[in-house]
Amino acid sequence: MRVKITGLDPHQQYYIAMDIVPVDNKRYRYVYHSSKWMVAGNADSPVPPRVYIHPDSLASGDTWMRQVVSFDKLKLTNNELDDQGHIILHSMHKYQPRVHVIRKDFSSDLSPTKPVPSGDGVKTFNFPETVFTTVTAYQNQQITRLKIDRNPFAKGFRDSGRNRTGLEAIMETYAFWRPPVRTLTFEDFTTMQKQQ
Repeated sequence: MRVKITGLDPHQQYYIAMDIVPVDNKRYRYVYHSSKWMVAGNADSPVPPRVYIHPDSLASGDTWMRQVVSFDKLKLTNNELDDQGHIILHSMHKYQPRVHVIRKDFSSDLSPTKPVPSGDGVKTFNFPETVFTTVTAYQNQQITRLKIDRNPFAKGFRDSGRNRTGLEAIMETYAFWRPPVRTLTFEDFTTMQKQQ
């Protein structure tokens, strides 16, 4: 996920962080014949919260606003015993990434292993279009085919006689290979700056 941030105080120091929270308390399964996700029961028990603190943190508002903030180094796992700082998620559950902008003076409780602090100096943003369902195997045959065709190490899985023009059609259907940059606007930061 990539975001463009505007409206920060250029001289104030900020942390940027991301966490990923469950959308609901359900577990899902993919129904192939209807190509839809269906509720399959109650969610597994919650995992301990993990927060990804952007590696460029702590930085000035000016620094954050001059760049696209990318979360491409964030790692996910389904291993509940992970000790590498990855975000832990359950497979076959729906999740929502959240971006947090945390002013330095409100960051005393900021930790990769605690929930994000709340307060006037913390703004949280979530985008409905980023909700996703976790899987440990591809549930859609078109995505499986696309991943095999695009992976230079998957030659053994390729059908050499396959019509390659189908790949372009699949890529147009799933135009997420270069995600758009999302802009965060911070009218509320004006209020935060006045409270300093």
